[in-house]
Amino acid sequence: MRIFWQSFVDRTTSAPYMARLAAYLNEIAAPGTSVHVEGITPADRDFGRLSEFRCAIQAVDNGLAAQERGFDAYVMGHFQDPGLYELRSALTIPVTGVGEATLLAASQLGRRLGLVTLDSAFEVWHYEQADRYGLAGRIAHVTGMGCRPEDFSAAFAGDAEAKARMLRDFTACAQPLLDRGADVVIPAGVLPGLLIASEHGFKIGHAPVVNCAAVALKSAEMWVQLRRLNGTEPSRGPSFALANERAREDFRAAVAHTTIAESKTR
Repeated sequence: MRIFWQSFVDRTTSAPYMARLAAYLNEIAAPGTSVHVEGITPADRDFGRLSEFRCAIQAVDNGLAAQERGFDAYVMGHFQDPGLYELRSALTIPVTGVGEATLLAASQLGRRLGLVTLDSAFEVWHYEQADRYGLAGRIAHVTGMGCRPEDFSAAFAGDAEAKARMLRDFTACAQPLLDRGADVVIPAGVLPGLLIASEHGFKIGHAPVVNCAAVALKSAEMWVQLRRLNGTEPSRGPSFALANERAREDFRAAVAHTTIAESKTR
């Protein structure tokens, strides 16, 4: 099984994170499964809707290319899941969103969910996500750490003190969520998710902390297996009607045209 994992960080700027993520995913993957981690340049560096939309376009284009290259599944490895539904309607291979998979899994561990995201700019996005996935009433609160992807680099490069500091910061941000009634804590981003991945049985008070990276990978593996076993795939009715070949070609041509136009202006 070959899984394509789309990250929204730059491979060079966040090299320690990308290397650690690829190593971790391949370490925990089922026997016979390999995971390819792809970045985006420029990264999602200006938090907001326009940046998310720009990265989503590239992510969809990469998904179409990944399917052509024979990957068995695609993971939207950015918790906010921008372009997730478009990907699901464009690809015939299983498409898993880190945010969707983690929120649905966490809802089985407790009634009230608290999310710790990178920046407060994403708070409203996560509330909208929960509403989209039918979990709006289960969110206790969302809080931001006030950090950027590169802030994790030292921790992923092996700096034990940097990792301990980031874990303390994460815990401090999560504690008010428990005070508001959360009984499950979700790192709303693969960066903090990977940070806690080595902390076996990690809890804050009574609340388990969900490893979103592991949940997304195992969800992707499950859907590939179910597709092979039962032919299960998304509804091709109104929710995720499959785009025809012309629509896919038009989309890829538009992205290619934009890329060429950008290169000519540099």
